[in-house]
Amino acid sequence: MPAGREASSGGCAPPYVRHRPERTHLYQIVAEYYPAFKAHLAAQGDALPAYVEQEFEDYLECGRLEHGFPSVRCDTCHAEHLVAFSCRRRGFCAGHRHAPDQEGGVFL
Repeated sequence: MPAGREASSGGCAPPYVRHRPERTHLYQIVAEYYPAFKAHLAAQGDALPAYVEQEFEDYLECGRLEHGFPSVRCDTCHAEHLVAFSCRRRGFCAGHRHAPDQEGGVFL
């Protein structure tokens, strides 16, 4: 367990910081161009494989509060945080490039 997170220390885990994927360049590019690309394929009578479309859709929803979140409270300091739902993928999703323990995260 990293320093500062021991149960006996009485301190809180490092403060939670939401990823805000919408601020990344990759997210902005996908959000801007994916819908037009998908429409372009459809106009030609073509489509991406369903699993690829699902990957893009999940990526665009991952870490966004408008797609759902629980409110969690620290038992020690009573601070409350909204934690956006995650796609739980390890591919190109920027929110999953670190091990959960590095960010003070827990599997909910």
